[in-house]
Amino acid sequence: MANVHVHMTVSDLQKSQAFYASLFGTEPVKVRPGYVKFLPPMGPLNLALSQGRPGEAVGPVNHLGLQVDSPATVARELARVKAAGLPVREEMGVDCCHANQDKFWVTDPDGVEWEVYHLNYDLEEAPAPRGLPMAQAAACCGGA
Repeated sequence: MANVHVHMTVSDLQKSQAFYASLFGTEPVKVRPGYVKFLPPMGPLNLALSQGRPGEAVGPVNHLGLQVDSPATVARELARVKAAGLPVREEMGVDCCHANQDKFWVTDPDGVEWEVYHLNYDLEEAPAPRGLPMAQAAACCGGA
């Protein structure tokens, strides 16, 4: 079964964390500097919240995604999407969003990014992906 993944960039992470904890009736499953993740019991949702940086646009959605059950499912869906002719960006074994993941990205005609991914394992410390400083590590999930 897949989880629908929604990643939001928020203006006040503490207020948003409190709001979603109240809404879902549960505490987040992961809290890291600048990042919070909820897996509410009411449905197949993976909600990630990232603290916006000063001057960065915040909005309802950073990106959307589908969390799948295995790396094999990522590979199968990647092959299917490529065969359909959609441009993809592959990221296998990447350390991102405080976890190691196999994933690929596609962008819809209006610029909305979607990821299909498998969470291989959680990381205790945030990596500095693609040469970014640690303070920007939580933002790696937002695509390019």
